[in-house]
Amino acid sequence: MKKGIHPDYHMVVFEDSSTGYKFLSGSTATSSETVKWEDGNEYPLIRVEVSSDSHPFYTGKQKFNKADGAVERFNKKYGLKNN
Repeated sequence: MKKGIHPDYHMVVFEDSSTGYKFLSGSTATSSETVKWEDGNEYPLIRVEVSSDSHPFYTGKQKFNKADGAVERFNKKYGLKNN
C-alpha cells in the first residue's frame, strides 16, 4: 500500500441510539465524542440509528407479506380454480 493516501484505521465504539447497544469495531470513521470501553481505554463514539440489535431482519421481528404468483392472481381475478 502507498503511504499517506489511506485513511487512519482504528478501533471505534458504535452505539445504537434506539436500544443503547454498544460494540467495538475497527473503522476509519472519526468522532470528537469519546467513551470509555470495558477494557479501560477510550475510543471515539459513533452513534448509529440501526444496528443488528434493532434491525427487524436480525431480531426476527420482520413481517413478510405473502406474494401470490402471476398465475394465482390471474386465477383469482377471473374466478378460476387451481388444478
